[in-house]
Amino acid sequence: MEIIISNTKEDLGRKAAAKGAELIRKALAEKGEVNIIVATGASQFEMLEALVKEDVDWSKVTGFHLDEYIDLPVTHPASFRKYLKERFVDKVPLKQFYYVNGDTGDPEIECKRLGYIIRARTIDVAFIGIGENGHLAFNDPPADFETDEPYLVVELDEACRRQQMSEGWFYTLEDVPRRAISMSIRQILKSKAIICSVPDERKSRAVQGAVESGVTPMIPATALQEHSATWLFLDKASASLLSGQ
Repeated sequence: MEIIISNTKEDLGRKAAAKGAELIRKALAEKGEVNIIVATGASQFEMLEALVKEDVDWSKVTGFHLDEYIDLPVTHPASFRKYLKERFVDKVPLKQFYYVNGDTGDPEIECKRLGYIIRARTIDVAFIGIGENGHLAFNDPPADFETDEPYLVVELDEACRRQQMSEGWFYTLEDVPRRAISMSIRQILKSKAIICSVPDERKSRAVQGAVESGVTPMIPATALQEHSATWLFLDKASASLLSGQ
């Protein structure tokens, strides 16, 4: 894992986007088409804003959605489909984008649909973040490190739900859905390269755990330690608890 620390989250976003775009261009030069994973949340604002401005032939890029709440309509302000459409998909001419449809009525069938599609692809670059509770995607602790299923129905713990509320996506804790569809840990780690963007002081303890703890399902982000091509982009605030900072 390579750690890059920026002075501001704006600079973090630019550097993460630049590295991700570099990897996409390299993969395009090698094989002519690319598959990527795109995350959501407040931590990805600056990275996505910079990514859509990068010089990439997006018409040869297929995107996959990382996670989505169950039974939350796409019109809701907290919908990750809405987030991605407005901040990424509508701004670049992608070849295709596969959304996670959390309100289809049967989330298990949706997991199977997405799993069938993504199993046939090699993911070249995954853009992800880390939650305040150390989660990757919506794999809250203790995360399932063993399943080979690409997408799972998961229960969201209270720390995760409180983060969603504190970021302003929901008015009350009770408004936050209790279940979601999430890409699994193993599926994320199948990506050839991972760009992980984690700004803000509120993420500092999770970053410390992800980097300095042993690999454990109780801190799902420690799984990144086992990936050979991960770039972790931090700002001064999120890196503040790391040894030597």
